[in-house]
Amino acid sequence: MMDALPDATALPPGHPPVNFGRIGVLMVNLGTPDATDYWSMRRYLKEFLSDRRVIEVPRAIWWPLLNLVILTTRPKRSGHAYASIWNKERNESPLRTITRAQAEKLAPRFAGDRRIVVDWAMRYGTPSIPERLEALQKAGCERILLMPLYPQYAASTTATVNDKAFDALKAMRWQPALRTLPPYHDDPVYIDALATSITQSLEKLDFEPEIVLASFHGLPKEYLDKGDPYHCHCHKTARLLRKRLGWSEDRLKLTFQSRFGRAEWLQPYTDETVEGLAKSGVKRLAVVSPGFAADCVETLEEIAMQNGEIFREHGGEHFAALPCLNDSPEGMALLEHLARRELMGWV
Repeated sequence: MMDALPDATALPPGHPPVNFGRIGVLMVNLGTPDATDYWSMRRYLKEFLSDRRVIEVPRAIWWPLLNLVILTTRPKRSGHAYASIWNKERNESPLRTITRAQAEKLAPRFAGDRRIVVDWAMRYGTPSIPERLEALQKAGCERILLMPLYPQYAASTTATVNDKAFDALKAMRWQPALRTLPPYHDDPVYIDALATSITQSLEKLDFEPEIVLASFHGLPKEYLDKGDPYHCHCHKTARLLRKRLGWSEDRLKLTFQSRFGRAEWLQPYTDETVEGLAKSGVKRLAVVSPGFAADCVETLEEIAMQNGEIFREHGGEHFAALPCLNDSPEGMALLEHLARRELMGWV
């Protein structure tokens, strides 16, 4: 175990001032544009869609498609989606608001150890991973826990966060030691937090859903075929959540949302399932998003708005998008549990 945080008086006479002896915790989520206008959205989407972990199409094909077609048309459409859920009070996306709140609430939970510094970053957009890693290093963090906030591992989420952090370390002469948070899709504390959150959210509704969908972000099926474990992690989360809630597969159905392009993605698709359920006579439906640590455009706009409209247009009557764990007591207890588990041996 490390000694207590040294002070400047411990340095030899004439030694230049330097911070040391601290331990950083850097929470990372996907990312957000800085604004909803065309150029802000274009910058964000270009960074996101240029990531080779996200889009594995050969560059010779993808580059002209991205720059000549997608980045010409998609920023406006995506800007409208973000504008519909934008936090106007703080002039930022809800994802940034919530991720900041998570970091601010996690820090006091480590107040007993003044070596620990909690910070947050985004994989795409600001604040960036390199920026915050550098800030932690300058603050004297010789050891850093990197926490990608993705319960289920995917190369296009967890791995690209780790890649960006490792790239940032390449530019540092004095590198901190780095640990990375593994996927926590089957962690009992995570499953309990989901079950508690879902139960509390359902109790607040003025209707009882006939079916609850557990909607996870989709991936191209090709990624599964290449060995990505994401599909299996999602199914295990859903299975453990059903067991914890005492529900059947007919009560809690797993689906995948947010597909992009013409390739086949993981199925069943959320929007097609929502439409099919409405057409089959289901009148009351709720959707939970267990793969998202914080509410974002995919949950607040795509699920709550788009899929709610699909459901009602095809005969459904009552629809609810249940909140993510966010900075709720259950969500914060989970983040503290994960951080303390991975900091063992350092604190």
